[in-house]
Parts: sequence; C-alpha cells; structure tokens
Amino acid sequence: MRVVIALGSNLGDRSLNIDSAVTELAKIIEVTHLSTNHETDPVGGPAQPKYLNAVLIAESELDPHELLIGALKIENRLGRTREVHWGPRTIDIDLISVGDEVINSEVLILPHPRAHERAFVLKPWLEIEPDAVLPGRGLVQEILDGLE
Repeated sequence: MRVVIALGSNLGDRSLNIDSAVTELAKIIEVTHLSTNHETDPVGGPAQPKYLNAVLIAESELDPHELLIGALKIENRLGRTREVHWGPRTIDIDLISVGDEVINSEVLILPHPRAHERAFVLKPWLEIEPDAVLPGRGLVQEILDGLE
C-alpha cells in the first residue's frame, strides 16, 4: 500500500534527526521517494525554533495502526517527548495518507486531518510528486494554491 509520511524536527541536529527517522522507517517500509528538507516557521504552540520538514513516499504491507505504532516507537527512540502540545520536538512523524484508507479512530485519523492546511507538508510532497492527490481533498497543488 502506498504511504505518504511527513517528517519534522526543530530540536538538536534537525537534519540528522530527519535522516535518522528515514533510516529507521526504511527498516519497516520501502521508501521510494524523499523530498529535500524545507525550513519553516512553527505553526501553533509556544514560541520555538524553526523546523526542518520533509515528506517521503513509501510502500508498506503494514496495517495503518501497525504503521502508526512503528512510527511512534521511532519517535521515542529518537528522543521525542510530549510535554507541551504542539511544542518543540526532536522528530515528528505524521502519517498523511495510507492508500485510500479513511480511518477515524481514537488514535489515528486518515487522511491526516490538518494536512490540507499545512504548506510545510504540501510543498515538500509536491517536490517529489507533482500530481499528488490528498484523498478526500483533491490535487495537492490546488490545495497549496488556495493557502498562498
């Protein structure tokens, strides 16, 4: 199943954090495309440093909930803590879409409920997939054009 994952980091060596997350993710999914890193201002939450953001596309045989568990374990291994909602973090791994799955459970919502509002997800995604479609929302380029 095709998977789109967004990565972000604004603590420590941001580039290394993203590279480490990609390396760890590649142990559980087949990464096929990876954007460059994009430096962005934080959105929401307390005052904090700028982020590096990237998006990857992969193939996975994992159930979306299993993939989420794997991503959370990677975040933990890479020093992610959750003291402040939308606070700074060493790494953030967000499932944006998993195939055409539509899930609305207590622990997972797919497609990601705020991806269509986040240029820091949409821009790197378009870099690696110019005709990208966010399930239920439409062409990523059109969504991004509406934000700018």
